[in-house]
Amino acid sequence: MSSIELNHIVKKYGDGFPAINDVSLDIKDGEFVILVGPSGCGKSTLLRMIVGLEDITSGDMLINGKRVNDLAPRDRNLAMVFQNYALYPHLTVFENIAFPLRLQKGKHTNEEISAKVHEASEMLELDEHLDRKPANLSGGQRQRVAMGRAIVREADAFLFDEPLSNLDAKLRGQMRTEIARMQRRLGITTVYVTHDQIEAMTLGDKVAVLKKGVLQQVASPRELYEQPVNLFVAGFIGSPPMNFLPAQVDGATLKLPFVDVPVSGELAEKIKGHDVLIVGLRPEHLKDATVEQAPQHSVHFKAVVDQTEWLGNEQYAYIPYEAEGAVRQQLEELDRDLDGEGMRTQMIVNLDSRSRVLEGDEADLAFDPASMHVFDPHTGECLTRDDAKAAEIAADSEAQRKAALERARAREQRNTASAGRHASGDDAQQSA
Repeated sequence: MSSIELNHIVKKYGDGFPAINDVSLDIKDGEFVILVGPSGCGKSTLLRMIVGLEDITSGDMLINGKRVNDLAPRDRNLAMVFQNYALYPHLTVFENIAFPLRLQKGKHTNEEISAKVHEASEMLELDEHLDRKPANLSGGQRQRVAMGRAIVREADAFLFDEPLSNLDAKLRGQMRTEIARMQRRLGITTVYVTHDQIEAMTLGDKVAVLKKGVLQQVASPRELYEQPVNLFVAGFIGSPPMNFLPAQVDGATLKLPFVDVPVSGELAEKIKGHDVLIVGLRPEHLKDATVEQAPQHSVHFKAVVDQTEWLGNEQYAYIPYEAEGAVRQQLEELDRDLDGEGMRTQMIVNLDSRSRVLEGDEADLAFDPASMHVFDPHTGECLTRDDAKAAEIAADSEAQRKAALERARAREQRNTASAGRHASGDDAQQSA
């Protein structure tokens, strides 16, 4: 296992454009870190710089405190799992997994290689496929073979480059579980690139959000969701995405398209001097007041629903609105940054499945003003971010990570001890 430090890493290509611009990131021993962002944000480039497949223009890359800028990939002892699996079609599953061990000529006996391969294949439920060729496997099985090859290397860290993007939705869900279980069991430092925020939110101990080569925020999934630092992070994290509504400032009141919201305390001070702001509301914070009990101090309003989607356990309502001026410009730019399709502005409401609101109906909705995120439309800064609350979430997340690792290691020790007792019993029977 190892720690990985990125200190002011910059990557420039021939035209001088910084694909990675002054990124600093501290990845702890045993931590699962996700690099996430829209297409072209630099996440795969950053991963390739860690493994040594891309040169570093400036800055320092350290593994276990040792500077590795000039080390070849083979000398960094990192195992990478690629998007296309990179399996050898003419080799069996056994030989594909064993391949990195065979490369270390003379270092491992055939018995040791067989033991390591079988240990990995048992973990990944590949025992019955060891004699098959990759062409005869499903996408999920091929991905597990690629993971097995990484496991047997006993590398200091695993690096995954969008490993599940070629799988269908059901397989992606299954493989997410497999990867999470494997990482906890091995307790190995893992860096994982994805554009799928569901993977980021469910897998990562920490998530690093990138935009155009610049690191926006590094935090636990919960902190990113509840305490984003800016408009971009708030818009990228969450599915369905956060609603962004224009808000005219009138003294201590924020005038939204559908309702006026009075504010007080620290927020009232922060909005002074602003003419217009952007208010962010998560879809689940909006309630159908006819079937759900709205939180105390909620504001109520009515709005005509344009479209609904019923999913069984929940449903979504879509309500169009208009945005003008600086807010419209910022939202259009944000949409482009998030790989949006330039769709019209609309508010998404996550309704209770009991709701009977249909398209064309006037819905009776409510939300708690305390759930609002308020952003400066010019800088994108989140004015409602609570640094103390963010620090509390970070400490709690780190404690949970350490506890999960300890549980995994304890299970592994129990399994090893149990296997040893079974082996001793078998030996005793054979002797008798």
